[in-house]
Amino acid sequence: MAQQIEQTDVVIKIAGDSGDGMQLTGSFFTGDTALFGNDLATFPDFPAEIRAPIGTLAGVSGFQIHFGSRTIHTPGDYYHVLVAMNAAALKTNLPMLRKGAAIIVNEDGFDSKNLRLAKYDNGANPLEDNTLEGYEVIKLPITKLTREALADFELGTKDKDRCKNMLVLGFLLWRYNRSFETTVKFLEFKFQKIPQVLEANKKVLLKGYHLADTVGEFTSRYVVKPAKLEKGTYRNIMGNDALALGLIAAAKKSGLSLFYGSYPITPASSILHGLAKHKNYGVKTFQAEDEIAAICSAIGASYGGDLAITGTSGPGMALKAEAMGLAVMLELPLVIVDVQRGGPSTGLPTKTEQSDLLQALYGRNGECPMPVVAAKSPSDCFEAAFEACKIALQHMTPVILLSDGYIANGSEPWKFPKAKDIPTIEVKFAERQDNESPFMPYERDENRVRKWAVPGTLGQTHRVGGLEKEDLTGEVSYNPANHQHMVKTREAKVDLIANFIPEQKMDAGADSGELLILGWGSTFGICQSVTKMLIKEGHKVSHAHLRYLRPFPKNLHTILKNFDKILIPELNNGQLCKVIRDHYLVDVQQYNKIQGVPITKHELFDFAKNLFTVHRSPFTIKKCQ
Repeated sequence: MAQQIEQTDVVIKIAGDSGDGMQLTGSFFTGDTALFGNDLATFPDFPAEIRAPIGTLAGVSGFQIHFGSRTIHTPGDYYHVLVAMNAAALKTNLPMLRKGAAIIVNEDGFDSKNLRLAKYDNGANPLEDNTLEGYEVIKLPITKLTREALADFELGTKDKDRCKNMLVLGFLLWRYNRSFETTVKFLEFKFQKIPQVLEANKKVLLKGYHLADTVGEFTSRYVVKPAKLEKGTYRNIMGNDALALGLIAAAKKSGLSLFYGSYPITPASSILHGLAKHKNYGVKTFQAEDEIAAICSAIGASYGGDLAITGTSGPGMALKAEAMGLAVMLELPLVIVDVQRGGPSTGLPTKTEQSDLLQALYGRNGECPMPVVAAKSPSDCFEAAFEACKIALQHMTPVILLSDGYIANGSEPWKFPKAKDIPTIEVKFAERQDNESPFMPYERDENRVRKWAVPGTLGQTHRVGGLEKEDLTGEVSYNPANHQHMVKTREAKVDLIANFIPEQKMDAGADSGELLILGWGSTFGICQSVTKMLIKEGHKVSHAHLRYLRPFPKNLHTILKNFDKILIPELNNGQLCKVIRDHYLVDVQQYNKIQGVPITKHELFDFAKNLFTVHRSPFTIKKCQ
């Protein structure tokens, strides 16, 4: 009888070649964990190359999951368990192991060729020297066991080897007291049209499960009880999937058709894929030939009366800039989704960054103000997308919605709302005119919002284009005073949105104190964790996380003045810091990491704690080396 050991939380990293199915293994385990009732956070770690040379450090693909019986804010800093399918996977992830961690290794991935590709010294083998001293090392010939299990299957060697991730999954399911039945159902759904592949994966999964159950070496099983989550119905969801559902919900609650025009780009492409599956909701998707065509198609759809969306990442945002200015000039509702990644140029396509904030705020020619909204977590993408659509539709303006690769590919439990609990988005179109009075397309209400005139409506003939418009009539105008008036009017319209967004609230801590950790975007989980750690030590620390980056909430300045110090952690070179200093003339301590990976809890905790003991001059900056 295996010993049962209870744990409050566990961090597992599953790593191997990009063709080893690490993401699929992690997704299956995540789905089972979510159904079990644990709170969780995940972090898929993709290689930058589509198919890097097998066995190399550049080709390592990983999936990290942090799950527990308590609230989980981040995917975790250090691993309790590492699954290493080859030597490169071990070498890449070894620095992130906790003391005494378990390492499950595929012995077949440590032959002389794999060791050489992983750049181990000639004759060195970490499984045979003292490299892994102090860890629980479980050696399994995973490739050999998989081939033996599938000896009777009419599959090629490569196809058989693709199933070896299921042996690992079966082992992990046994180790953490999970039934394999849920995973079998997942497999039956995924491979329902390929019966031989389905049966092969099921057989290897069960072999891994029963191997752990019967081999005497594996004497311990671990129990991680369900988390005490708020009552409701939950599902596990990835950021891009939640964002797509938020867009659909906004279309339904506004009574409009949804149009999504996009050009494939990592890490935003899965939004296009996700929306294309929902034609039953009246969703129209268009894969354009380039970024410019994508946003222009969306502008055309908006002009025609649709809820129009375009999606991209940083390089695509740069290409869309001119057309974004056109949308501002036309004053049409449009949402531009920017799933940020490392830059500049094509930069780090599969890695995460928050480096497009200044581009979102200022990266267009002329005076071209646009509201900017940011999601803070995978599940929050639903509400952030809904809110971006609401602002665009009710204030007749393009809106930028910022996410990033960490949020887009990560997942967490989501307590999804019922349709009846989602508020209606009221949309006002210009009414048809039967009289001979000329239509005034730029006539505005008290919030500087113009009317939405759909082509073909009686009496609403008007001009569109990128040239400056005359106030009220919309005719082309080169009048100097009119240009300044229109520039100021468009800016005032964006500024007035502050009257319609919620005031900033504290996400943790009191309304005043020694230190405010001010964050935005994907740093939410790490800010929450560090704030609670510091409060537990007796420090007067609070955390406020910004969803609205333009305009800022009206009470933000008051909040900033209530704290002795302000710390802003960002995955960039200090972009929000620049904006906060410019707007509010306050001193800001900044912590910046630009490595393509998230800030860890211990990094930020150590820096924040040092602020209480060391006097720092204004504009202190910490940059990870």
